Amino acid sequence: MQQMDNAENIVIVGAGLAGLATALGLHRKGVRSLVLESSPTLRASGFTFTTWKNAFRALDALGVGDKIRKQHLQAKALRVVSSSSGEIVQEQDLTVLGKGGAHEIRCVRRDLLLQALEEELPRGTIRFSSRIVSIEEDGDVKILHLADGDVLRAKVLVGCDGINSMVAKWLGLAKPTDSGRSAARGFAHYPDGHGFEHKFTQFIGNGFRSGMLPCNETDIYWFFTWTPSKNDKGVDESADKMKQFVLANLRSSKVPSEALAVVERSEMSDVLAAPLRFRSPLSLVTASISKGNVCVAGDALHPMTPDLGQGGCSALEDCVVLARCLGEAVLGEGGGAESERIQAGLSEYARIRRWRSVELVATSSAVGFIQQSDSAIVSFLRDKLLSGVLARRLLKMAEYDCGTL
Repeated sequence: MQQMDNAENIVIVGAGLAGLATALGLHRKGVRSLVLESSPTLRASGFTFTTWKNAFRALDALGVGDKIRKQHLQAKALRVVSSSSGEIVQEQDLTVLGKGGAHEIRCVRRDLLLQALEEELPRGTIRFSSRIVSIEEDGDVKILHLADGDVLRAKVLVGCDGINSMVAKWLGLAKPTDSGRSAARGFAHYPDGHGFEHKFTQFIGNGFRSGMLPCNETDIYWFFTWTPSKNDKGVDESADKMKQFVLANLRSSKVPSEALAVVERSEMSDVLAAPLRFRSPLSLVTASISKGNVCVAGDALHPMTPDLGQGGCSALEDCVVLARCLGEAVLGEGGGAESERIQAGLSEYARIRRWRSVELVATSSAVGFIQQSDSAIVSFLRDKLLSGVLARRLLKMAEYDCGTL
């Protein structure tokens, strides 16, 4: 492995999807990194990732794509249903040919994906219970102060520490904005098999957006997004209240009984709710995605609403591009001083990812507004004219190719 004197080569903050994927990409390039994780174990919250074709291109580049495919069902179609009328307003084949081959989408369990990435990393790559409390500079080296009193020196610092990223704050990125919407998510387990079609089903309108998607033959993931009002006060106090709130909204709309049954089957511990936040796409146009030997990736860079299902996918894109640019710089490709190569490599990563991030965050917010709206005019246009456009937009966003390592 390539080494850099007595400081840590590359320190990655956060052992979530972005952190582990970046570490694995660098490992495939022959470059060592250290991943700092504040939790005592890998975090499995969030249940699943909606994993589109662009994400599988990244997973294939990292060498774990086929392993993930074997563990999860491929969704064959997207079915969009109007919550006000109960009518199917759009049915889209999710296996159609696109640029570079057929599309694919799978609902991937977060724990299985993180485990697959971790298993490919050298032992000792992840340091758990290691929370950064401050960052200082000493020339080209970053001094990282940890909550347990330890101090680390890093020649490269990569922030993969999520929406509340300390590294993003250090870089001066804009604080994530509250979208005014919230989301509840759940997981239903059927030990003897759920028997549902291999389809991604969405219910739109009536002031909410909901859906469900099989992960495998026994597990179904579901979600529900809405705009909270003062009448909803207290629904997020417990998983039980949130579950009953979701069911009440679905029952008051024309949602089929089998969708209700999925929510009803979810265990209390399998229901999560949180406000939806995003980083302003306008702020990303001029944001310091990288500065010297520091950069961010994943939710630390481009937190977005879940309406495109591209949050995890775009994080994987980031990681392949970052590992390629940074790995080549560390290995000395291009010549010049090491610090200059690293800065140039991170600048190239930022250049490649900036406009993709702007497009995804902006499009996701717009799609969420249209799909969730209960406005009569928006509902008419959505159900009669826009559903096909939105479905095709999902596929277009998944055409992106991050390239290889």
